[in-house]
Order: sequence, then structure tokens, then C-alpha cells
Amino acid sequence: MNRKVSIAPMMDCTDRHERFFLRLISKNTLLYSEMIVSEAIHRGNKKKLLEFNINEKPIALQIGGSSPTLLAEATKAGEDFGYDEINLNLGCPSKKVEKNKFGACLMKEPNLVADCLSKMQSVTKLPITIKTRIGYDDTEDYENLHYFIATLKSTGVKTFIIHARKAILGKFTPKQNLNIPPLKYNFVYRIKNDFPKEEIIINGGITTTNQMKDHLKQVDGVMIGRAAYHTPYLLADIEREIFNNENVPSRQDVIEQLLPYIRDEIKKGTRLNQIMRHTLGLFHGQTGSSFWKRYLSENMCVRDADVKKIDHIMDKIKFNNVDTSVGQSA
Repeated sequence: MNRKVSIAPMMDCTDRHERFFLRLISKNTLLYSEMIVSEAIHRGNKKKLLEFNINEKPIALQIGGSSPTLLAEATKAGEDFGYDEINLNLGCPSKKVEKNKFGACLMKEPNLVADCLSKMQSVTKLPITIKTRIGYDDTEDYENLHYFIATLKSTGVKTFIIHARKAILGKFTPKQNLNIPPLKYNFVYRIKNDFPKEEIIINGGITTTNQMKDHLKQVDGVMIGRAAYHTPYLLADIEREIFNNENVPSRQDVIEQLLPYIRDEIKKGTRLNQIMRHTLGLFHGQTGSSFWKRYLSENMCVRDADVKKIDHIMDKIKFNNVDTSVGQSA
């Protein structure tokens, strides 16, 4: 599977509607689900939690938890629903996640994580991968990260996605944990150097294709998060510059291709705002971007949005001279 560029799992962002929208722009990036807790998969409506549109593929399921049994059950469910990879979250720093013993706090217990990974691998033929941080709280030495990766590698896991910041548990909010701890890309580069046969993916603060190209000289892949969500047409640049694919749709093409999906989803009971909220940044940096955001905010990103308005959305774009070209993202 091609993991040269992937889109990070982001809570309240990378749901199935966002993934379908992003796939219209990019055919080659690997998409990740939001983190879904193994306990929720065990107790909840698996169809509602795990179902996705076949056009989203390739897609990875990220799960959270610390029970080998429940994680194995969630892994098998993910395989049954057609995901291409199962990823274990070892990086989320929120208090709620720590309280329930999953996410970044599991870096403190490498042997437990290894047990989880072994159990997950025993029930599936899919690749099992992990997403982690370089450290936590006052533990931020390279030797500890090396030991952690080596312990997990011993289970047979071959792909490690590493957010190049440590996690501050309990003190910082998840948002602060995305900005305040300094990035230490050299830790990830050293891991790749010390584990040359493993696939090492770097994550954290990556916002441009030039940065991606620089990282790809050192590691096997890059994962981007907020940049993809807030400026989704960046994926068109990635297609051209990273994957050498010139056959990318214009922004107008993307919206036109999204309309049949919207109509189909509305028939199933999906609200218009659940889909359109993900498109706010599509025209970022383009002429007419402010009109697009205002129009969506006032008409399509409200809870009781009038679905008939989608019939006129292309007219609104053209009438207000929104730039829908295939030009570079700002």
C-alpha cells in the first residue's frame, strides 16, 4: 500500500463525508478514519460506526483501546467492513483518552502495547500499524523512543507513524498538544536510520509540498493533518508534485462531483451541514473565497439547511466569480 502521503485521523474531521470529499481531489493519498474506540465497536452499532463509501478507498481504520481482546475484535470488524489497514492510536493526549487508558499514555506501557498488537495481528491479514509520539511529559529522550519502537517491532509490526512532538498528559489540551511541544524531526529521522527495514512515516507541522519532498528524502512517508482539513485543495498540489499526476479536478469539478453524493446521502437521512462543513476551505486563497465561506455558513452549514439550495450552488459560484481553477493552493 502506498503511504507516501496520508491524511491523519482527526476527531470530528475525518468522518466518511470528509473522506469522500478529499478522495474527489486526490486518488493517491491514504485516508484515515477518525479514531474509534474498541469498546464502542464492541458495544455499538458497527454499521453506523464503520461503514464507508467504496470510493473512499484506500482507507485505514484507526482504533483506540488497551484491551487486547477488544482491539482484536475491532480489528476483525474493520477487516470485515473492507478497510485496508488497522492503526492503533498511541498518540492522543486528551484527558478523557488517558482516563480510559488509551492513546499517548500507553507509551508508558510498551509490553501491554506489544500484547495488543500481537493479538490484533493474530486475527487479520491486514497490515497493523501504530501512530505514536516521540515521548510524553518529561520522557523525551531518544533512547526511550528507540526502546519503544524496538519493543513494538518485535511483534511483527512494520509501519510506524510518528508525530514528532511529545505529548503533555493532563496539563495541555489536545489543541495545545498540537502546537506547544516543539517539533523534533531529527528523532524520526534517527528512528528511520536505526530501523532501515521498517516503514517510518513522519507527522507534525507539515503544510507544503516542498516540506513533504524534504522529509521524503529522510523517511518513507509523510502524514498531514490540519493543513489538509483547512486547505483541502492542497491535495491537488500533492497529486501533481508528489505523485506526478496532472489529471486533477478543478475546484468546480469537485463540487459538481460532490452533488450526486449529497443528494444520495440526504435521501438516507444525512443533514446537508454534515457534508458541506468539510468544504469551507476548498477555495482558500482564491478570489471569492470569502463569499464561499459566508454562503456556506449562512445557508448550508446550519443545522436545518434547505436541501433545495444545492440545486443552485454552481450558479452561486459562477455568479459571484469564485475562482475554481486548477491553480496552486495558497
